[in-house]
Amino acid sequence: MKLTGQMKTAGLALGILAVSAFLGAQAPERFFDTAPVKHEGVRLTVFYPSIGTVRNLAALRKTGALDVPGLVVVGVHHAREATDYEDARAYVRENGIDWFRFHTVSADIPEDALFRTNPCTPEYERIFRASDGIIFFGGPDIPPAVFKEKTSQLTAIEDPVRHYFELSAIFHLLGGSQDPAFKGLLEDRSDFPVLGICLGCQSLNVGTGGTLIQDIWDEVYGTRNVEDILALDPQQWHNNPYIKLHPQEGLIGYNFHRIRLDEKGKLCAAMGFNGSDSPRVLSSHHQALEKLGRGLRTIASSMDGRIVEAVEHERFPNVLGVQFHPEHRMLWESDPVHRLAPGDAPFSFKGLLEGTPPSTEFNRGIWQWLGQKLIKASEPRA
Repeated sequence: MKLTGQMKTAGLALGILAVSAFLGAQAPERFFDTAPVKHEGVRLTVFYPSIGTVRNLAALRKTGALDVPGLVVVGVHHAREATDYEDARAYVRENGIDWFRFHTVSADIPEDALFRTNPCTPEYERIFRASDGIIFFGGPDIPPAVFKEKTSQLTAIEDPVRHYFELSAIFHLLGGSQDPAFKGLLEDRSDFPVLGICLGCQSLNVGTGGTLIQDIWDEVYGTRNVEDILALDPQQWHNNPYIKLHPQEGLIGYNFHRIRLDEKGKLCAAMGFNGSDSPRVLSSHHQALEKLGRGLRTIASSMDGRIVEAVEHERFPNVLGVQFHPEHRMLWESDPVHRLAPGDAPFSFKGLLEGTPPSTEFNRGIWQWLGQKLIKASEPRA
């Protein structure tokens, strides 16, 4: 069939439209490029917007733990992170989650410029100005070279770019001992809420100049095999050692243990708990805070006092880091499907927390505290 000039022109136009649509679909989402600094409602930025992060936040909202009217969450990540965030985007679309957006950063993030002005600095400044709070979530081990230590053979480095991006963000927010003259963004907005969870807590520490214990079992308890770890008090387990001996059993990788609260810290003073409370928390980590970063102080520890479980900032009242997982959706699920050890009867996370007060109130209390601070931070500033 011979094509007429009109048909050729129409075909070319359709081809251009198809290519344009394809390129548009592939273009990274950049919410903050057009988002106004002054906005209605509350805008929460979260780093590491994985599908798990989206599902956990959805559960927190559904259960009322994070009760913030008009909340919009913006997931920020670097384009070169190892995580593929397309499944999170698909989950948001397919489930009609209209309160979640994404912002992809592509600027260079050189390892030797994390703790000073660098190509990502304008991004951090834009995100900060247009947000009412920030959360840093859990994840893999930070490369020890960042805090000037050699790498233990027990450290597993999986996603350096993510760490570089988030650690530099924290330094830009809070400043740190790496450059005492650097002015952190919170200097101009000291009540801005920042929450770090598990890896996020460790990142708050390293980002402000602190260091990490690279393996708790080895460096703190002197145990180098699983059988000796199992002989320890379970209150000294920060993950579940049984999974290494019985991978076929389908056991949970987490462990619940109690923590000790500092009467003067915000977990007590601002949330209504006291030093005699020892709530259970959900834990899954093998590293921990060692030397504290500039401005941080310990406000909760393991029951034996050897592991830092929470920190706050001495100058910025709404900065909090917790070494445990108060965000996990399984905390609110009542189906008894989890087992810690072979032969255990299945239990539910919700049932365990409710049976050991004030554990439920404590884990929910962190989100209620954050929600109140987000609402306050969203109010017009003079």
